Amino acid sequence: MNKCLLRVDEAAMLLSVSRWTIYRWVQEGRLDATKIGKSSLRIFQTSVAALIEQNRTWDATPSEDRLNLSAARPSASGTRELPVAPV
Repeated sequence: MNKCLLRVDEAAMLLSVSRWTIYRWVQEGRLDATKIGKSSLRIFQTSVAALIEQNRTWDATPSEDRLNLSAARPSASGTRELPVAPV
């Protein structure tokens, strides 16, 4: 079962940032969170997923165009070799 609420250190690990960055992002409104009790902060998993999606720099499903597989040519062994960019 997926957790709806993440501890600060869990969110930090998922996003590869420090705990202090998580606290700052909550304060800035980049992440949604709630307090449990007096001082226990929990981050909504959906806000972590939304932050990742908003900042994605590439499509998660590789396309033939991106990989340029159509330019691959068969080698002597019968396998396909990808073209190498000149240096």
